[in-house]
Amino acid sequence: MARIFCVANQKGGVGKTTTCVNLAAALQLAGQRTLLVDLDPQGNATMGSGIDKRGLEKSVYHVLVGLATLDEARVSSPTGGYDVLPANRDLAGAEVELVDLERRENRLRDAFRQFDADYDFVLVDCPPSLSMLTLNGLCAAHGVIIPMQCEYYALEGLSDLVNTIKKVHANLNRDLKIIGLLRVMFDPRMTLQQQVSAQLEEHFGDKVFDAIVPRNVRLAEAPSHGMPGVVFDRAAKGAQAYMAFAKEMIERVKTL
Repeated sequence: MARIFCVANQKGGVGKTTTCVNLAAALQLAGQRTLLVDLDPQGNATMGSGIDKRGLEKSVYHVLVGLATLDEARVSSPTGGYDVLPANRDLAGAEVELVDLERRENRLRDAFRQFDADYDFVLVDCPPSLSMLTLNGLCAAHGVIIPMQCEYYALEGLSDLVNTIKKVHANLNRDLKIIGLLRVMFDPRMTLQQQVSAQLEEHFGDKVFDAIVPRNVRLAEAPSHGMPGVVFDRAAKGAQAYMAFAKEMIERVKTL
């Protein structure tokens, strides 16, 4: 059975897409059958996986509104090896169209059902807002991975996100839980980041992943080549961190 995880944070620019793409590639390298679902109309996870979003015949939009099945819309990442349910600007229109559809918050969950046996991991890259798209991701998932920077404003946003997850758990998806917090873009030279990191460990305990992703130029360069960072330069510190994170995820899933 596939384990479905949302990578979510209402704050933008915190490394959700970078985490999704690199975790998907690292899991695939570790022998896990992986699907990456791009739920962001910007389509960055699609492009970062080496897929041209402008040339898509079918996308996650068509799946959500019932015009295609997951099997018809999924494509393989030529650089990462994992499957992708891609996104482009069409997805922005899904927000409006979903409002009038039955089971609107469960469209993604319903689409996954018949392909459950095809994958070990499904990763959902959510947009940086609590929209109907994010809600679809949360309703389909077994858990949430929260990438966050160790900064003061990130702590503020984290409490809002945790409250949102609690509400979805109570009302829409009883399986949903926080799997863990991943510290990204970490710079150990900054005292504030060390302090916030320590606060996270104190407050969330073992919910904080051991893996820490440092600020890394090679990770930032990889998307322009249409490649995950763990493929672009596997020796880079950022790539090594995501490989360690993938191993940690594989182990953590066994305890769920």
